[in-house]
Amino acid sequence: MTITRDSLLTLEAYAKIRKSSRPEAIAHRRLRSVMLGEHVTVQFEDEQTIRRQIQEMLHIEKIFDEEGINSEIEAYAPLVPGGSNWKATMMIEYPDPHERRRELARLIGIEDRMFVEVEGHDRVYAIADEDLDRENEQKTSSVHFLRFEFNAKQRDAIRAGAVVKLGCDHTNYPAHVTIPPDTLASLAGDLR
Repeated sequence: MTITRDSLLTLEAYAKIRKSSRPEAIAHRRLRSVMLGEHVTVQFEDEQTIRRQIQEMLHIEKIFDEEGINSEIEAYAPLVPGGSNWKATMMIEYPDPHERRRELARLIGIEDRMFVEVEGHDRVYAIADEDLDRENEQKTSSVHFLRFEFNAKQRDAIRAGAVVKLGCDHTNYPAHVTIPPDTLASLAGDLR
């Protein structure tokens, strides 16, 4: 299902269910989040997370005109996986501002060193920030948008239950983690 203006709730309808649907939305987002080391969180997006994000933006900004709604859909719809890939928001988090500034300077290029490794297959490196430049010569951004594109054999292996790792081989942030089974089951549903 794609996100269209007609598939979104009106501001009034969303306002009525916003609070009551929040715990479910948080649980779904948590299920699809993977911590990589102490400072990187990868939030795998899907139609449900992006639909909620659009509804939140419309609610917060009080957007109800057709042009505004279509603008929000255009901004967020590219983050919905397309059947052959996973799409994710990567957040680099350092609570202390001085440490954050220092580490973001050390982590230039980290987004291009993020990978998914499906058991028995080559690593798939992230295609990062496709239409945005999110770093400069001084530092990288604390938020990046990633796409992991899988071939048919990798998709079949993921759906069949292969072990899948998320990792980073950046010199200043080497880390990898096995994606937990419940998270992987949710992510496998993004693939056709």
